[in-house]
Amino acid sequence: MLPRTLLTGPSLADAALLGHVEQGREWPLLVWAPGPGVRMVSSAVLGGGIGERQWVVNAQVPPGYARLDPVAHLRELASGAGLAGPGVGLMTAASVADRRHAGDGGAQAVVTAGIGVRGWAAAPGAGDVAAPRPGTINIIVSLPVPLTDAALVNAVATATEAKVQALVELGADASGTPTDAVCVAAPVPGAGSPGESFAGPRSLWGARLARAAHAATRAACAPLLPPADARG
Repeated sequence: MLPRTLLTGPSLADAALLGHVEQGREWPLLVWAPGPGVRMVSSAVLGGGIGERQWVVNAQVPPGYARLDPVAHLRELASGAGLAGPGVGLMTAASVADRRHAGDGGAQAVVTAGIGVRGWAAAPGAGDVAAPRPGTINIIVSLPVPLTDAALVNAVATATEAKVQALVELGADASGTPTDAVCVAAPVPGAGSPGESFAGPRSLWGARLARAAHAATRAACAPLLPPADARG
């Protein structure tokens, strides 16, 4: 039985593994609750965009998850974990218990990964207008310094570049999966200070973010791929 007591704190390393029941079976629920005073940018189905957010949940759901109300479902899971206020909700069919954490100079990243369905972003095909299925490589990043809106968006790009670098280094022959999601958190800027203006991979905090996201992604994905010598 997974623990149901919410033990979490402002550090992403304190993310707690709880549990929820779906289709008669218990599934892991990763919860990080830094509290008020945090802004996040995310592609998540719940709490996506840019704004103040107090928590992040990354819920593992059954393969073939078919519920048509993922936003309402994530809100239910957050409430059941004792969370209130605005937050970010991610879903995945990949193992949340096998999350990987990495840090670099104050930047932190937690990654959950499944890469059974992967490929390159620029691929033939018209795409799909249906609701996206639960994500597979979910990246959560936190920085200890405020960022401008532009830098928050830049941080998403940097985390994504770091993910792709890790996959290429591992020989995955892919830039990701069709349903990857990302969330970047940073403190709310103080009065008179908009925050750091840059988060690209060669900026001070972007470089740290990139290394943390790269290390966590590589650690999460490496066990899912055969050794290089087995791939020929």
